[in-house]
Amino acid sequence: MKIQFKPLYLSFALAIVLSGCGSAKMVSTPVENIDKMPLKTTPLKEKDLQRWSHLDIIKDTVPGMSVDKAYAEVLKGKKGTKVIVGIVDSGVDINHEDLKSVIWTNLKEIAGNNIDDDKNGYIDDINGWNFLGDAVHEQLEMTRIVKKGPNTPDYERAKAKLEEDIKGLQQDKQQLDMILNAEKAIKSHLKKDNFTLEEVKKIDTKDQSLLQAKAMFSQFLTGMTKADFDKEIIDFKDHVYGQLNYNLNVAYDGRKIVGDNPDDIKDTKYGNNNVVGPEPKEAKHGTHVAGIVAQVRGNKKGGDGVASSVVSIMAVRAVPDGDEYDKDIALAIRYAVDNGAKVINGSFGKYFSQNKEWVIDAIKYAASKDVLVVIAAGNESYDLDVTNKYPNDTYDGSPEFANNVLIIGALTPDYGSKMVASFSNYGKNNVDIFAPGEKIYATTPLNTYEYLQGTSMASPNVAGVAALVRSYYSSLSAVQVKQIIMESGTSLKNMISVGEDKKKVNFSEVSKSGKIVNAYNALLLAEKMTKK
Repeated sequence: MKIQFKPLYLSFALAIVLSGCGSAKMVSTPVENIDKMPLKTTPLKEKDLQRWSHLDIIKDTVPGMSVDKAYAEVLKGKKGTKVIVGIVDSGVDINHEDLKSVIWTNLKEIAGNNIDDDKNGYIDDINGWNFLGDAVHEQLEMTRIVKKGPNTPDYERAKAKLEEDIKGLQQDKQQLDMILNAEKAIKSHLKKDNFTLEEVKKIDTKDQSLLQAKAMFSQFLTGMTKADFDKEIIDFKDHVYGQLNYNLNVAYDGRKIVGDNPDDIKDTKYGNNNVVGPEPKEAKHGTHVAGIVAQVRGNKKGGDGVASSVVSIMAVRAVPDGDEYDKDIALAIRYAVDNGAKVINGSFGKYFSQNKEWVIDAIKYAASKDVLVVIAAGNESYDLDVTNKYPNDTYDGSPEFANNVLIIGALTPDYGSKMVASFSNYGKNNVDIFAPGEKIYATTPLNTYEYLQGTSMASPNVAGVAALVRSYYSSLSAVQVKQIIMESGTSLKNMISVGEDKKKVNFSEVSKSGKIVNAYNALLLAEKMTKK
């Protein structure tokens, strides 16, 4: 599976197919009448949409995390301690204007001397470590399994899934070609590259192919500018050819440039200290995730970081454009733990794993060092009580092997029946709690900002709340912070749709807690627990 965010081009392709306590004033958000609240019927203004995840469900009638309320009523006048948050991802643009002030610096290293000053095994790891070196693209894990041959465990399942995905990719390519040909026909007829919906509707022709192109683009451009369309088609094209050339290509070798043996966990001397990666634009996902946790609040550019004033971001590059290697993830978690991270965010995942025990051991190691690991649930609309997603803290219905892990599903800004993002995985036993993950505005490389969506965006929202709790109530353990986040969340009983079949269920049934994360309530409960 590719990196855990839900690009807009996937919905675009679908359209093609369809053509606590404290002072007396500090009381937890009441939930007994929450399901009787009137739904917001007007769209959020842009300035509110850009930071909807920080809004309050009672005041604003959107399923935000009450972060603004937490700052105004709980944290005002208080001073927290710095918390290092490890971002295990595709790379982070550490020079971004809204991130550079919060990037972790390894004070035990002397920059540029090519010496491992702190003797941690990584030379000049000033801001973190890059376990991918100059690699960018990768196969999916099932592709790697098929490449190894029939004697590889899980070969038959991987082969069947690869064949299914290649068939789907061929359909995607046909759709892409159809769109590009239609666009070419309209450009030729209008004799211009850029055109509007009105210009398309005015096309008068008896040419059947041009009429089909007109109908198609009349649908596409309704509610969308040509510039928006161009961006979406680029993303769709990148998706198709990324799958074709790299992810599903058995002949591709993306690991050769790294120079290690990815099947040997003891082979650790690889990678480099360039935590951005060789191409800044390929660090988009990790930069966005880091921004959700830590971008400057009140930056006048839009979105705010949940915990920017109290965190340092440690960038650990281990997730390529394709499926991550278990070895890289295991070593990345251990690196973050050994270098002081108290919260680790993992916005990645896959559905095949050849060495899951390496990651299990790394998560257990994090638990032994009192580190909380927050992981995205995934974007395939799967029930994780039925389907294994790697990593998780339990597989095949077995008891959880660690108590320091939170698995996060994604919410939309639409309180009500559409509150759970259509793409989000769920599971009464295998997803812990839900948080905002659709239309999340945050930092992207080269001083830009974008909306992205996915459980990848929900996970760092929770990592940010966890960092706030660990900062202001530092005596609490990782296990206690997990307990606080799950117990203090807002309980809802809305009927919602989940899964590919859009089945109707009660929101309380799609996660272990049956709740959405609430920063305000979490801090109040943390204060109460520290006073016991």
